[in-house]
Amino acid sequence: MLKRVFVAPDPGRARLRFAARAVLGIGLAVVVCGLAGHSLTGAVTGGLAALLALFTVADATVRRQAVTTGLLPVVGLPVLTAAALLHDVPVARDLAFLAVTGGGVSARRWGPRGHSLGVFAFMMFFVAQFLHATAAQLPELYAALTLSVLSAAAVRFGAWCYERRTPPAAVPAPPGGTGLARVTTRQAVQATAGAGFALVVGQLVSGQRWYWAVGATWWIFVNTTSRGETLVRGFRRVLGTVIGIGLGMVVAVPVAGAPVPTAVLVAVSVFGIFYTAAVSYTWMMLWVTLLAELLYGLLGVLSPGLLALRLAETGVGALGAVLAVLFVLPVTTHAVTDAWIQRALRCVHACTAEAAARLAGHPTADPAPRVAELEQLLGRVRLAVAPLVHPLNPVLARKARARRVLDLLDTCAREIRGLVAVAADPEASHDARLAAACRRVEAAVEALTDRPAAVAEPLTAPAPAPLTTPEPSPSHGPLAHLHGLERALADLAHPLRTPARAALVDA
Repeated sequence: MLKRVFVAPDPGRARLRFAARAVLGIGLAVVVCGLAGHSLTGAVTGGLAALLALFTVADATVRRQAVTTGLLPVVGLPVLTAAALLHDVPVARDLAFLAVTGGGVSARRWGPRGHSLGVFAFMMFFVAQFLHATAAQLPELYAALTLSVLSAAAVRFGAWCYERRTPPAAVPAPPGGTGLARVTTRQAVQATAGAGFALVVGQLVSGQRWYWAVGATWWIFVNTTSRGETLVRGFRRVLGTVIGIGLGMVVAVPVAGAPVPTAVLVAVSVFGIFYTAAVSYTWMMLWVTLLAELLYGLLGVLSPGLLALRLAETGVGALGAVLAVLFVLPVTTHAVTDAWIQRALRCVHACTAEAAARLAGHPTADPAPRVAELEQLLGRVRLAVAPLVHPLNPVLARKARARRVLDLLDTCAREIRGLVAVAADPEASHDARLAAACRRVEAAVEALTDRPAAVAEPLTAPAPAPLTTPEPSPSHGPLAHLHGLERALADLAHPLRTPARAALVDA
C-alpha cells in the first residue's frame, strides 16, 4: 500500500498539480468566507463545497467542467434548504435523505456531470447534518456556498487551468453489455436500501452521529459497478478509517482545535486526499478521516469516544453496502470485468491503427486521444479485477490468472505508448512490414474479443484459430513495439480462454 502511493507513476505530475491546486482553491474559499464575516459553520460549509467542486467535477473538456461547476449551487442550495428546514422533523428528514441518495446515484446515467451533481447534492444534505444546520443559518450558508464555489472556479479555470494544455481523457461510461441505465437504476436501488439500513442501525448506535453511517454507505458506492468492487471498497474504507483514527489520536486530539496547527494539518489532509485518490482508496480515507477529526476539533467536540463512534458508524455503513450489493438486484462481477477487458482490447487495436496511419503519413491520424482512452479503460479494468487480486481472496488459481491478465494488459499499454512516441517523430518513416504487423495485431484482438453475446461465463471465449507466436522482432522502432504487442496478445489467449469451470469469478 505504501509503495502504491509513493512509487506510483505520476505522468506530467498530474496528481501533484491536482492536489496543490486543491489546497489553493479551498484555502482561498475559506479566506473569502472569513473576510465576508462568516462564522465557523459558514467557513466549514464553504471549504467543503470548494473541496467537492475541485474533486468531483471530471468532464472531458474545460468548458464542460466550467458548466458543471456553475450548476453545483443549482442542485446544492435546494438540498441544503430541505436539510435545514427538516432538521427538527426526523421522519421527513430521513425520507428526504434517502430520496437524495437514490436520486444522486441514479443521476450517474447522465455521465460525469450527473455524477458530480449527484455527489454534490448528497454531500450538501450530509454537511447540514454534520453541522446541525438550521433554517436561521440558511442565508449565511447560501452565501458561503456560493462564494466558495466561485473561489474554487477562479483558481481552477483562471489562476491554474493546466487542463487547457493537457486536456483530460474522457471518463469511459460503464459497459453497454450490462446496460448503462440498468446498472445505474440497480445501483440507485442498492444505495437507497443500504443507506436505509445504515440510517436505522446508525441511529440505534448514536442519535447524534448516525449520518456517518449513511455517508459511508454512499461513498462505498461511488465509482463502483459490481458487487465485487463494492465489497473491496467497503473493506478499504473501514481499513482507511481505522488507520486515520489511529493517526488522529496522535495528531488531531493533542492539537485540540488550536487554529494555526489545525489549519496546517487541514491543508496537509486536503493535499493527501487529492494526491492519493487515484492511487489508493485506503489512503484517501485515511486523510478524509483525519480531516473530519480536525474539523471536529475546531468545533470543540473531538474526543477519543467520538473517534470510536466514528469507527462504529463506518462499520455500520459498510455493512449496509455489503448487504445491499449481495441481496438487492446484484450486479455480478464477472460480466463487468469481462466487458471492461474487451473494451480495453478493442482500444488497443484502435491505438495501433491510428499509430500505423500516422506512420504511413496520414495527416489527420492522431493516436494520442486513443492512448488516453486506453489508460482510462485500464484503470476501470484494475478496479473491476480488484476483488480477484485482493489479498483476502482465497481462490489462488483465479487470483493468479487475474494478475496475469493485468500484467499483460499493462504490457500492451507500454508497447502502445512506445509505438505512439515513435509515430509522433516527424522523421519516422513508414516500413512496409508495419502493415503486416498491424494486421496480425488486429487478428489477435479479434480472436480475443469475437464472442457470442449469449456467452455468460467470464473471460472465456469460443475457440477460434490459435494465435500464432510472432516472428522475431527488431530491437527498436515501431516494429519492435508491434511485435511486443503481438506477444502480449498471444499470451493473453491462455488466461482469457481458460475453461469455464475455472472462471475468474462466479456468476
